[in-house]
Amino acid sequence: MLIAPLIALGLVGGALLARLGVDHAVRAYILDHPEILREAAERLQARDSADRLKPVRAALETPFPGAVLGNPAGRVVLVEFTDFACTYCKASVAEIDSLITANPDLKVVVRNLPIIAPDSEPAARMGLAAAAQGRFAAYHAAMFAGPQPSAAAITAAATRAGVDLPRAGQFAGGDTVTREIDQNLDYARQLGITGTPAFAIGGQIITGAVGHDALQAAVDAARKG
Repeated sequence: MLIAPLIALGLVGGALLARLGVDHAVRAYILDHPEILREAAERLQARDSADRLKPVRAALETPFPGAVLGNPAGRVVLVEFTDFACTYCKASVAEIDSLITANPDLKVVVRNLPIIAPDSEPAARMGLAAAAQGRFAAYHAAMFAGPQPSAAAITAAATRAGVDLPRAGQFAGGDTVTREIDQNLDYARQLGITGTPAFAIGGQIITGAVGHDALQAAVDAARKG
């Protein structure tokens, strides 16, 4: 029957309910409690997210070597899609740091999604090169603490993070890094992620800078699951 998806999408009005032959008591209840339309839509969205996430979850949670924040062996995994040119991502850094401090079993797998600015990709490439040298967390922090990505800002952040620049420059331009960035873009397409920040945890996809409390709730749910 078509009523469930129609309700979930918030498209059901009183007249349409009547034409669909919905029981009078059910129709009356829906009209008296229209909030259930929103709740049904949220459940449908959550189920859709879980369905999209399931086939790629294991691969998604396997980081590019070194591109991890928090506990590398943590049993609760939060995947973060981020862009060094994203102001909302920059604002979320303190929230992620707080989340890591409050949850010693949390591993944050960072997937750079360079989609915002021309220098987003060079910044992401240097991040992966820093990860290969074990300097990812320091570079990540330095980039977001500095100005918008540019050649000078990337070099300054890498230097501050203790990255071997000649070696990093060669690695950043290689096929390994290109494949990783392409894979991150492909994950985003599969999951319906069109902007940053975005997060995947447990069976959930969370988009936007939702704040510490919402992310903590998702971590708690994933830990129980």
